Amino acid sequence: MTYPKASVRIEFGPEQRIGPGKVRLLELVAETGSISAAAREMDMSYRRAWLLIDEMNHMFKEPVIAAVTGGAHGGGARLTEVGENLIAAYRAVEADSMQILAKRLGRVLGQVARGTGEKAEARGKARKA
Repeated sequence: MTYPKASVRIEFGPEQRIGPGKVRLLELVAETGSISAAAREMDMSYRRAWLLIDEMNHMFKEPVIAAVTGGAHGGGARLTEVGENLIAAYRAVEADSMQILAKRLGRVLGQVARGTGEKAEARGKARKA
């Protein structure tokens, strides 16, 4: 994992927000074709995943996830164009924020204690002073 990093949460209105968890859930539904498989991958209950997707589906004029009717292999779920656009926009904002973060924190980054050993050493030096 590369540091520093920021967590982006976008608020569209009261009780209407998208963050890293919901975006990852959408990505996993796209990868697996299944809400239950995406939920398992995130160590989340199916009900919780379904509620989050339902919340996002009602947040926009069109749904972000659509049901796929059964067939030889049963039903599933797929990302809609709105869902694809949402993921792409969120990941672009996230990438932009990382560039801004690195630029704005340039002077501070050299002062960040890396790892627990350096932190403990820094605290020990401070106590002795």
